[in-house]
Amino acid sequence: MDRAPGLSVRLKLTLSYAGFLMLAGALLLAAMGAFLLREGWLQTNEEGAWQATPGTDFVRGFAPMAVAVMVFLLVFGLLGGWILAGRMLAPLHRITHATRTVANGSLSHRIRLPGRQDEFRELADTFDTMLTRLEAHVAEQQRFAANASHELRTPLSVSKSLLEVARADPHRPTDPLIDRLHAVNTRAIDLTEALLLLSRAGRRSFTREHVDLSLTAEEATETLLPLAERHGITLETDSGIAPTIGSPALLLQLTTNLVHNAIVHNLPEHGGVWVTTAVRPRTVVLTVENTGEPLTPEVVSTLTEPFQRGTERVRTEHAGVGLGLAIARTITHAHDGTLTLTPRPAGGLRITAELPLASPPQDSDPPPRPGPAPRSERGRTPVLD
Repeated sequence: MDRAPGLSVRLKLTLSYAGFLMLAGALLLAAMGAFLLREGWLQTNEEGAWQATPGTDFVRGFAPMAVAVMVFLLVFGLLGGWILAGRMLAPLHRITHATRTVANGSLSHRIRLPGRQDEFRELADTFDTMLTRLEAHVAEQQRFAANASHELRTPLSVSKSLLEVARADPHRPTDPLIDRLHAVNTRAIDLTEALLLLSRAGRRSFTREHVDLSLTAEEATETLLPLAERHGITLETDSGIAPTIGSPALLLQLTTNLVHNAIVHNLPEHGGVWVTTAVRPRTVVLTVENTGEPLTPEVVSTLTEPFQRGTERVRTEHAGVGLGLAIARTITHAHDGTLTLTPRPAGGLRITAELPLASPPQDSDPPPRPGPAPRSERGRTPVLD
């Protein structure tokens, strides 16, 4: 919900404390002034005897002191109120920080607010309990997806082997049913692999290493260049060094999925895909932009959901399994990043993956920047669209 900017709670409490203190001081000084003015302000003369001063002398003597006291109460109230409000709201700041951390995908984070029981501690404990149940529920879903995918892999692999043997038999009669079954089986295997990858990335169970996103982008674009040429797509890259921390395999999968998505969901001919990497003050950015049919913000907002393809974007010969962008979003969140999808005014899509910037190397001279590994030395990165 968009809200108009306002004063912070700490400032409101500070002003409340200071205002209350000044009001109490003003009432006290007014009561003292009224009493002394009515009774006469007593002072001693040179002989040591007490005498009453007139009202005018009283005002000249008492009013400056009252003003000084009020100024002191104002400064003291503001300073003391600010400190007290900060101490009182410190648990709330900790709860807010934990909420933002959880909103970025870290369900394992807990507040664990120390101290005796009060309203803030009760709120923090309730929030921790909710997170524990939510994490257990999400973990159960991920285990189910992983177990189901593992169970499906074996029969699908067996079916694939049987179909390949049948297709390779030179004496078999021409039967389009076998080719159709082979295509359906291949699609089911791709879906199973996608579900496995989605589950692994969601659990964040991977080793983090230094990764240069520019090299990852170059490798992905080189791998998918033949596909772009077959579709008549111009594939351009502008790779600036973009160091981050994460899983090289998963980040390569992320880049491959985004570039593949940009190629297959493009114009029928004379389309373009632009892949760029850059460094910002605290993050690195991978941007994949492509031409295509105009998209509405409502359609774009659903594209990262599992099995949501955006029907107007899908090529009939390459529908995919509907998990490519969902996997990209999960991998980005697993690396404490954000994935942003924006429709281009001229048609097509612009996807930005923003990841944390890696710390600079300790050595005075950075190591040489190698190019992409030869194709024969790379492991297979499945394209999961």
